[in-house]
Amino acid sequence: MKKQNIPEEICALISEEEIIMFQELQIKIEELNNTTNLTRLINGDDYWVSQVFDSIWPFKTFSNINFDGKKFLDIGSGCGFPGLAYAITHPTSEIYLIDSSKKKTDALKSIIKEINFQNNIHVINDRIENIAHQSLMRNSFDLATTRAVSNPSTVSEYILPMLDQEGLGVLYCGKWNNKDSKNLGKTLEILEGKIIEKKKIFLPRSKGTRNIILIKPENCCP
Repeated sequence: MKKQNIPEEICALISEEEIIMFQELQIKIEELNNTTNLTRLINGDDYWVSQVFDSIWPFKTFSNINFDGKKFLDIGSGCGFPGLAYAITHPTSEIYLIDSSKKKTDALKSIIKEINFQNNIHVINDRIENIAHQSLMRNSFDLATTRAVSNPSTVSEYILPMLDQEGLGVLYCGKWNNKDSKNLGKTLEILEGKIIEKKKIFLPRSKGTRNIILIKPENCCP
């Protein structure tokens, strides 16, 4: 196993076995990218920092929260980040990956077939607006994420109806200011949810700023 091109910040977060799985994932995405345009972030720091590290650090940084053994939903999963990244680092969780693009869900199914994930992983080709009206899916998840889908106020509308009463939503965003905070606060008031924690870091290798906002329901989302 070659580690020389992998930032030390990542090696400090995950095991050698997990690094091997991320390398296998990188190879498979690169293969699929030759025929299906999944992502441009597949080499070097673009992959290891902007994809892998960015996906997993929130689940390693909130030491007061147990992220293992969850029913996990990734909305707009794309080529599998953060959904498959979370699956690698949390093998006891059940994973649901949702994307409206059939070429991306087909790619996800191909990846899952060839990489030895321990999780039970479900891939669904549909819009979250449709999924949210299915009684077996709504209010049923312990954990839900969106990444690179839309602004925090919009994605909170996707996430909160899917969470059970003790569930957590993980919102990824770049820049974050008072206006963003006010907009999200207004949306959460309508959705009967609340912000419970926020964290900001600078990604390794000068890959920019990342903010994580954790939200949860206060009551059943109307």
